[in-house]
Amino acid sequence: MKAWQLETRNFRSFLKLEKSLSNNSIEAYSNDLKKLVEFVMEISEIKKSPYKLTLQNLQDFLIYLYDLGVSKRTQARIISGIKTFYKYLLIEGLIKEDPTILLEAPRIGRKLPEVLSIEEIDNLQLAIDLSKPEGHRNKAIIEVLYSCGLRVSELINMKISNLFFKQGYVKITGKGLKERLVPISQKAKREINIYINEYRNKLNIKTGYEDYVFLNRRGKQLTRNMIFLIIKDLAAKIKLDKNISPHTFRHSFASHLVDGGADLRAVQDMLGHSSIITTEIYTHLNSDYLRDTILSYHPRAKKKE
Repeated sequence: MKAWQLETRNFRSFLKLEKSLSNNSIEAYSNDLKKLVEFVMEISEIKKSPYKLTLQNLQDFLIYLYDLGVSKRTQARIISGIKTFYKYLLIEGLIKEDPTILLEAPRIGRKLPEVLSIEEIDNLQLAIDLSKPEGHRNKAIIEVLYSCGLRVSELINMKISNLFFKQGYVKITGKGLKERLVPISQKAKREINIYINEYRNKLNIKTGYEDYVFLNRRGKQLTRNMIFLIIKDLAAKIKLDKNISPHTFRHSFASHLVDGGADLRAVQDMLGHSSIITTEIYTHLNSDYLRDTILSYHPRAKKKE
């Protein structure tokens, strides 16, 4: 961490003295670099100094930004800042090769997280220590992410007033403040009810957070970073050989539905995608599914009587 602190200070001086940038520009560069430092030291398992990061490490950082819902425009700005930082390290002779040369933002939107099997999802939940106060909360979080296919931002903003358990739906506010109804499984409902009764109802909930479903121990809304850390910790406990994030559960949700024969349009609605093309990116249409679909519906594929 000391190396990051040192080079962050030196980078600010470089921008001011060598680049003659304004204070606002220096702050913008510093904030972009801060996101990378946070990822390296707190979110990921990299824990490397700025001199040791590889292209793959930086690509993983971009996946992290994508999972957080950071727009492509913002991603591009952050990458520009990171590239400037590594040019500084190169000029100062602190690194021999620039790992950002091949780093590109547009491709991140197409890179998908891995798919978890049902057994792997069950194992992640079994690794949760239910004797701890937050145990049932974390189990409910995993179940809701997978059973409802939510974005991490949708999960942390889920409201109690939008839980319609009798009807079997939850109302979700997605990107662009678009609302949609998402079916919720019996298991997810059960885990939420246990969490509320065993943990949430015993919290000293702070003013303004009374309607949020998932809260931290201080009675406030959970952050997206906290969800990342919960999942990373569970993956490490079961020694899962996959690089997963909250988005992995959304991708697994869609993939399992399509593999089971669900209609792509229905999956699109549940995910809240405005375009069916986006849904096709998130789902793995295997060769058997494609073959069966063509043989069942294409007029030229039907057998003559």
